Amino acid sequence: MKYIIVGLGNFGGHLAARLTSYGHEVIGIDASEAKVEAVKDKITHAIVMDATDAQAVKNLPCKEADAVIIAIGEDFGASIMVTAIFKQLNIKRLISRSINKIHETVIQAIGVDEVLHPEEDSAERMAKSLQMKGVIDSLDVSDDYNIIEVKTPKRYVGLTISETKIRQDYHINILTVIKMVEKPNIFGVKSKKKKVTGVVTPDTVVEEGDILLLFGHINDIQSILKLED
Repeated sequence: MKYIIVGLGNFGGHLAARLTSYGHEVIGIDASEAKVEAVKDKITHAIVMDATDAQAVKNLPCKEADAVIIAIGEDFGASIMVTAIFKQLNIKRLISRSINKIHETVIQAIGVDEVLHPEEDSAERMAKSLQMKGVIDSLDVSDDYNIIEVKTPKRYVGLTISETKIRQDYHINILTVIKMVEKPNIFGVKSKKKKVTGVVTPDTVVEEGDILLLFGHINDIQSILKLED
C-alpha cells in the first residue's frame, strides 16, 4: 500500500518508518530539513516541502495514496491548513492528528475520515497498566471491552486453558499465550523478546512467566486481577 505522511516529528517519523518496515511505500513530508534528514534512510521517500503550499501538494501522487496522515503535532494553524488542502484533493482516506479538543472540532468539520490521539491514547494505556495489577498493555475495543496483556496469575500456572475455567467463571477469553524468549541482537547481547504461541487450544498449558492476552469486559478483567492481591 502507499501512504503519504505529513509531519516527520516523533510520531510521524516513527509511523513512517514502521509502515516502511512492513513493506509499504511511504512518502514522508516535512518543512524541516533536519527532520527529513533524520528519517530519509528509514522510509521510501523523504521530501522537504511546505505542505501549506497547495500548488506543491498537487504534485504529490495523492490519488494513488491509500491514505494520507497529517501528523503535524504543534502548529495548530499549519495542521488545519494542510488538512483542508488535502481534503480538497479527494483523498481516499484522510487521517489527521488531534492537537487539542478545539483542533479536533475544526478538523472534523473539514471532514477527515479519522482523528488520531497519540498522546491521549498512550496516556490511557499507561494509566490502565498502572492501575490494574499485572497488566502490561491494553487496547480499548469499546468503552466497556478491552484486550489486555497480563502476567499469568500464579493460580493458573501449570493448568491447561480448559482447566483455568476463565471463560466459564469470568466470561473472559484467552486469545493467545505470549512467551518471553531470549534472543541475541546484532551485537550478540541477549534480550527478551515476545513470542506469540498462536491460536491456543483447550489443552494448551500455561507456564510460569507466560503472558496471557485476554479479551473481556473491563469489570470482569478487573475482578480476575484483584484475586492476585
